[in-house]
Amino acid sequence: MSAGDDGRIVAPPSMAQLATERIRSLILGGELAPGQRLVESMLTERLGVSRPPVREALKDLQHEGLVAALPRGGVAVRELTHHDVFEIVTLRDELERLAVRLGVPVRDPARLEALRARLADLESAEQVPDAEGGTDLALVRRGFEFHVALVALAGHDRLVETYRSLQWQMQLCMRLNVAARGPAEGAAGNAHRHRVLLDAVESGDADAVLAALAAHGHDSFVWTLVDDLPGRTTDSTAWHAQVR
Repeated sequence: MSAGDDGRIVAPPSMAQLATERIRSLILGGELAPGQRLVESMLTERLGVSRPPVREALKDLQHEGLVAALPRGGVAVRELTHHDVFEIVTLRDELERLAVRLGVPVRDPARLEALRARLADLESAEQVPDAEGGTDLALVRRGFEFHVALVALAGHDRLVETYRSLQWQMQLCMRLNVAARGPAEGAAGNAHRHRVLLDAVESGDADAVLAALAAHGHDSFVWTLVDDLPGRTTDSTAWHAQVR
């Protein structure tokens, strides 16, 4: 047991929760590749835990959409389809645009401070050691939290809850985007792209923020990686042709 910020006793995480977090980090950090079969014996050895926590963790991750059941049994890291990307990217774009229309100019200074704090977190992503997931995982997670703070500018709890409900699938896309933009951008370039968004928000001009979002580069992987994804549909093909 440990004490929380308010002095109340907080129960420590269970072994299953720790296993879930570790496997999640391996997926979002790219150490477990899309489509890779997740073998319980391999995971128990790698994580140093018994099979029951691993089984529970895999069930939780399946519910989150990070792993998927295989037809003949077992599970594998979720491999996004062409149609998955179409749905995730278009929904993310619309939620963020709605938040900007509702939340800029910013009415509550505390919301703007929260966005600045998330940018500061992102700017220090390069300092995250490999033992804690390294830079790429930090860019994915801290980038997502920056965008949550952007959505929260609207002061609309249900909008934030809807956005967060897609967090793991969005982070799978963000992982693809970090890979697509590659070493040429690096952590500093990633942070700079988000600084441009913050500058636009601070200007108080909603149209400027919408323009910055359109040019943000969060969907660079759509042009470079999505062609190789399975599961193309007529809807996803029409969208892809429109945005390229």
